Parts: sequence; C-alpha cells; structure tokens
Amino acid sequence: MPNEQFTFPSVDGREIAAYRWDPTGTPVGAAMIVHGMGEHVLRYEELAQTLNREGYVAYGHDHRGHGSSVQPGETPGDLGQDGWSALVADIGTLAGIVRENHADLPILLIAHSMGSFATQQFLLDNSDRVDAVVLSGTGCLDLLEPALDLDSELDLAMFNAPFAPARTDFDWLSRDEVEVDKYVADPLCGFGVDVDSVKSMFGGARRLADPEEVARIRADLPVLIAVGSHDPVNAGLALVTPLVDRLKAAGVEDVTLRVYENSRHEIFNETNRAEVFTDLVAWSGRARKPAASIG
Repeated sequence: MPNEQFTFPSVDGREIAAYRWDPTGTPVGAAMIVHGMGEHVLRYEELAQTLNREGYVAYGHDHRGHGSSVQPGETPGDLGQDGWSALVADIGTLAGIVRENHADLPILLIAHSMGSFATQQFLLDNSDRVDAVVLSGTGCLDLLEPALDLDSELDLAMFNAPFAPARTDFDWLSRDEVEVDKYVADPLCGFGVDVDSVKSMFGGARRLADPEEVARIRADLPVLIAVGSHDPVNAGLALVTPLVDRLKAAGVEDVTLRVYENSRHEIFNETNRAEVFTDLVAWSGRARKPAASIG
C-alpha cells in the first residue's frame, strides 16, 4: 500500500489524487507511474513495490475522471472541458512535486497506454524535466485513429475482437485470468472517456505526427518502448515500429524497443511480468543524473 495519499490542483482547480510509495532505505531515484484509460494507479502496486525494492521512491496519480480523482457527481471518464490538455499538464505538475521533493534524484517516468500517449505529448515541451522514460502499451496514436469512431465514447471492449470467443470482454488486457477478473470486478475500471476528450486526445496526436514537434524532445533522453506482441492496441506492432522510427529520425539517440512475445496489453499484469520487471529495472540505470531544468 502507498505510504502517503495526497492531492494537487489541476489547472482548472480540480483536485487530483496522488500517492507515494517509499523504499526502505535512502532513495536512489524517483519514479512516476502514469496509468491508462479506464483504470487507476493503485493497480500498479506490484510495480511500485518492485521499484521500491530497487531504491526508487514511487509516485503516481489518478488522472482526472479516474479513480479517486473522480469528484462527487462526476461521471467516470469525463475529463471535463479541455480535459485532455489538463490531463497532460497534470503530468507536469506531479513532476514538479517530485523534483521539489527529490531535487538530487533522477526521475524515471513510466507511462502506460493512454498515459503513454499523454506522456508522448508532455515530452514535446518538457523532455528536460525527466531523466528516462518507459512507454508501455503504446504506439503512434495518430495511426490508431482510423480504426475508431471519434463521434462515440471509446468502448474499451472493442479491443477484445482478436480474442473471440473470449471468456470476458477484457481478455485483451492479459493472459493472466486472475488479473483480468480483478479488473472486471473493480468498479473503478472498464470505462472509456467522453467524446470531447477522445477528440481532444487525437487532436493532440497531430503534434506527435509532426517531425518538427518530435524533434523538440532532447536527443539524450533514454526511452524504452515495451509492448506485448499480442496487444491489439499496437495492431501487431504496426503502430509501434513507426513510433521508434519517428523518435530516432528526430534525433533521440537512446531508443530501446522490447517486445514480449504473446503478451497482451498490460505487460505489468501479464503472466511473464517478473521478466518485464527485471528488464525494466536493468534498463532504468539509464536515468543516471537529474535533469538540469524543471521548466
């Protein structure tokens, strides 16, 4: 369980729920966990504990419209007016809190799925605020758009089609049935986001497809892209390879792609997650020193 729960204000005054997990000894680094759509950051308890064992103090927050950040009377998945831009900005707000609390520590940013898309956008203007980035369940968001109806609320169960006949609507998340069943039973999981926010999210993807914008990411930022080969969100890696190519073409020098064979969308909840955690810990040494500027 987290050692502390706290809140911070979003740009429109909404209170964002956040958490901190402490290692037993003196921290060697700070990690930020940015979760995906239709879930909450407490699902990443095992990842946070893994990071703690390696000496990282771990932070995470529930996106607006998600988890404990959903305010009374609000609908889960409703990000609010200009919600996507605010969601991206919240990553920066938490990064500022982490930097203030741990000025001498490198910051490792780990982002999954929708959180990875928001993080990609965050990096266009803020790559000097973190020291290494892990993107999981990710790809080129703009290339995903043709498969979706942006005039309808995003239904996460649509990604289950490749696994029909399926045991649940969310078999696409993981081969681990226990983890899938936990997700299905969790009242804070399983929803999409509102139509306006979906459109705003894909509107932001235009910047991610612009080579001049991607070139704003600092060249020496280490980036790990970690995905499952059977993740329907990356369409058989068709959305992942272009992401790697775009980053390298923009001059980002240290881009690593790790594909886990037969794994699905949530590699941190997969049957081979011990392997994923081991690889992540080994790679995280690339976050060697704190960034010089927090913007």
